[in-house]
Amino acid sequence: MRVLAIIPARGGSKGVPKKNIKLLGGKPLIMHAIDCAKNASKVTKVVVSSDSNEIIQIAIQNDCQVIKRPTELADDNSNVVTAVEHVYNQLNEEFDVIVLLQPTSPLRTPNDLNAIISMFEKEADLDGVISVVAFDDYHPARMYSLDENLEMIPLQKEGETTRRQDLKPVYYRNGCFYAVRVKAFFKEKSFMVKNKKGFIMDANWLLNIDTQRDFKIATLLYDDWKNEIVNH
Repeated sequence: MRVLAIIPARGGSKGVPKKNIKLLGGKPLIMHAIDCAKNASKVTKVVVSSDSNEIIQIAIQNDCQVIKRPTELADDNSNVVTAVEHVYNQLNEEFDVIVLLQPTSPLRTPNDLNAIISMFEKEADLDGVISVVAFDDYHPARMYSLDENLEMIPLQKEGETTRRQDLKPVYYRNGCFYAVRVKAFFKEKSFMVKNKKGFIMDANWLLNIDTQRDFKIATLLYDDWKNEIVNH
């Protein structure tokens, strides 16, 4: 099975300026994604897609292939699907599976990525795998919308008074991996294809860096994650 890992990394970021090259654990954020993909034995090729010369230079210095993203595919309103289509068409190679690794979700391992690819190897009719974590504290049974009079309207009618440990588990996309068969991706123009399964990861390491606050949390989590997950 030929697997293409794509790391999308725009230069612009309003929440955290130059986010993708900001240091986490002593190395640029994008390097965590590159290292994960390059060290996964089941990945055939790793490509960074970026409009930023700084990001491109970091990738090249670390022996990672780069395809420069056109400016029109790199603004705040750009869809990652178009960036992935651009990469795939530029490569002019055939692959079976595309895996998207967002730099903003760095707490993942090559073993996780290999396990996801194995799911495709075992199930020929599976089109997509998305990494998720179980959500307990933020369960829909504890969520509401408010009307104009501030009256609370449950998002989930059943379970409002149920003990947390008795609620049926729900899962949240953690942003680490979006994997899809190439045929399904181009047919549905999405990583959220209809025929997909979840790959459950540890909720203790849920991290998606979009704000300065997120980055502060990342610096606190990173060493503990590395000591517990990577070094064992």
